[in-house]
Amino acid sequence: MSKIVEGLLYSESHEWVKVDGNVAIIGVSDFAQSEMGDITYVDMPSEGDEVTKGEDFGALESVKASSELYSPVSGTVVACNVDLEDAPELINQDPYVNWIIKVEMNDKGELGDLLNSAAYQKFIEK
Repeated sequence: MSKIVEGLLYSESHEWVKVDGNVAIIGVSDFAQSEMGDITYVDMPSEGDEVTKGEDFGALESVKASSELYSPVSGTVVACNVDLEDAPELINQDPYVNWIIKVEMNDKGELGDLLNSAAYQKFIEK
């Protein structure tokens, strides 16, 4: 059973978003990391890069597969979790503590397209 955290928003591509004012903290769900297996590399954008909702901003690589990461919002990357460069397995240990990027959002209205925890639970059970 995958862990789903109440109060976060989720995309159908398995990214989560924690809203902190105008900043979206973005990571990958427990369901996604468990499907991938041991994460061996995290490809991230750089601070200052622009991301666009629905477009890829990086990738996770595991011994089993490579999976694109899709941005749930549009905006400017204001922080990258550099700890993941040397320790990508942190995502396997706790995907909700070990965020990937933080984005200053261009339009908070985009959050309305994301799923709440209950809706995401139903989505992954399908």
